[in-house]
Amino acid sequence: MRVLIAEDDDKLASIVAATLATAGFVAERESDGEVAHFRGESEDFDAVLLDLGLPSLDGLTILRRWRKAGRKTPILILTARGQWEERVEGIEAGADDYLVKPFHMEELVARLRAVIRRSNGFAETPIRFGEYVLDTRLMQLTRDGVPVDLTPQEYKALVYLANHRGQVVSQLELTEHIYKQDFERNSNSIEVLIGRLRRRLGADIIKTRRGFGYYIEETA
Repeated sequence: MRVLIAEDDDKLASIVAATLATAGFVAERESDGEVAHFRGESEDFDAVLLDLGLPSLDGLTILRRWRKAGRKTPILILTARGQWEERVEGIEAGADDYLVKPFHMEELVARLRAVIRRSNGFAETPIRFGEYVLDTRLMQLTRDGVPVDLTPQEYKALVYLANHRGQVVSQLELTEHIYKQDFERNSNSIEVLIGRLRRRLGADIIKTRRGFGYYIEETA
């Protein structure tokens, strides 16, 4: 899952980015409002953590512009401003949730996972498909209660596919959402990754729609 952190407090942004990386997310940072707005409008993120007090362009203006442009990316507002009026204003502008600083990192990760699940039409946690249960809180996959060992990249790919059950995900989309931008990508990386997952889970869990991509059936 690819997340944009739009936050000008470098220390906080570093801590959030490290926390999200540990939780299995691909986190990218921007401290300038204009740049964050451009990236959120031109790139595909699974969610955005948006500070209201960004320089160049404030968070509420960014949020309104994204929503006016039709961007439906889940937005979790981060703000030091605790007044209820500003929280309401953020929700009215199209935010999916908010956190008032200071906050616990565990709550941030939990809320982030929740807004991503809801944006994809799924409310349940853990995620269930076939005989498998994917607990994103524990970052663990089990089959009939028995843990299944996954590498970090296998886990990220499976989480993305599981959160988009019933949708075909292209190789390019999967690549962009599980690898950092500076990762040296091989054209066969995703095929190899999916091949490993199929050997671990069974060939019928992750299906291929030839010429389009991969998917997990919503009712599997």
